[in-house]
Amino acid sequence: MNENDLRDCFAMFSMVGWLMNGDYTKEEIPFLSYQMADAMLEARKDGEELGIAAVKPKRRYNRKGA
Repeated sequence: MNENDLRDCFAMFSMVGWLMNGDYTKEEIPFLSYQMADAMLEARKDGEELGIAAVKPKRRYNRKGA
């Protein structure tokens, strides 16, 4: 999933939230949704990437007698 797809996905979910809230007009909701999506993408960039490091062999194993 690329960054544009992720932005649209975030906007979709925030749009559902704005629609369920019911306090905003239909002209405001798309603007607010993409504003929220951009904030979510920015929040992802600030955090440290944690995960499992790739394990790479130090040297090639040569089996004896083969």
